[in-house]
This record gives sequence, structure tokens and C-alpha cells, in this order.
Amino acid sequence: MSSRERVLGRVRRALADVRPDERPYEEAVGRDYLREHGRRSTEETVELLAQNLADYRAIVHRSTAGEMADLVMRLLAERGSQEVLVPPGLPPQWLAAADPVRIHDRAESTPQRLDQVGSVVTGCAVAIAETGTIVLDGSPDQGRRRISLVPDHHICVVRVPDQVVSSVPQALDRLDPTRPLTWISGPSATSDIELDRVEGVHGPRTLEVILLSA
Repeated sequence: MSSRERVLGRVRRALADVRPDERPYEEAVGRDYLREHGRRSTEETVELLAQNLADYRAIVHRSTAGEMADLVMRLLAERGSQEVLVPPGLPPQWLAAADPVRIHDRAESTPQRLDQVGSVVTGCAVAIAETGTIVLDGSPDQGRRRISLVPDHHICVVRVPDQVVSSVPQALDRLDPTRPLTWISGPSATSDIELDRVEGVHGPRTLEVILLSA
């Protein structure tokens, strides 16, 4: 008997006295947990997002539409990026003042080539205030998952307040589970058994978030 057969046998024995439930999964599994923790105004929810992003060591900026191009230009210049990776649906006005060469997301681009690009600028699908999490779903202003994971510097734009929710359950209501979802809570980081923190192992070492208001 293989390990797989032994494990499945134990599962079957554990479920032997459980009566079949023909109800749909959505009805059989209770969803009576809190939708959010406390009541907040829209402004308070956005402020909580900014605080939790900063707690995760993301660098938070605030901008209006009119200030956006100059802000992105400054962030790329401070980083010293000669090239910037651009998703196909990124609003062109965001990079209107930027000097780096635009590198477009193409299927033939290798990970080695993407690793040579200094920065990437994307939008997002939703941002969660209670957890300081940004979710990308591969929409045109975000591109494929790999372009937000390979470059070492990620500038992510969150439209506030439209893309900000309080909690994970509220975010799930907005997301399509069939899409390639990337959940980002601060710069990529990992720790070994001695708790030595290393950033940039699984994604960008530096995450800058722009909270873009109308």
C-alpha cells in the first residue's frame, strides 16, 4: 500500500459515520463570520490601509491625478531605473513625464530579461485595509503575474477610495477566483529558523504604493 492509499484510507475511515450532505457547498459551509471588524468611514478605511501598508514596510505615497506623472517620474529617478516594465493597459498618463525606456510585457520575454529591468509600474484589482494587502488579478493595467514578481522595484497604484475595501471577505466579493490572483502584503520577505529576515527572495525587494485620488 502506498502512502497516498494509506492517507486516503484514513480520511475515508474518519468520514465513515458522516451523513452525505447534498446541499450546495455555498449553503453547507457557514458564512456567518464578521464581514469587517468595526465600522469606519471611507476616509478612515483609506487611512488604515496606508498605516498597514507602512507596517509591512511598503513605502506609501499620496497623489492626485494631476500630480501622478511627476510623482512616478521622481520615484523612478530616485531608483535610478533606466528601464520600466509596462503592462499593456497601464494608463499612459501615469508615465507621461518619466524618462526610463518602456519595456512592454511580451510572452517571449525571458525571466532573465525581466530581471534586468529596474522597475515595474502596475495598477491593482483591490486593496484591503485591515490586512494591508494589495491584490493583482492580471487585468490589462497589471499584466501577467511574473512582471510584478521579477523586477526588484514595484510601483503599484491604488485608486482611492474605489479600489479600497475594509476586509478580506469584501475583497473576495470583488475578485474572480478563476483569474491569476497575486496577494501582496509588503515587499517580498522570508526568514530562516534564526529569524534573519531577507527581502527580495520571492518578489520585489522594494514596494512603493501610490494612493491615487480623483
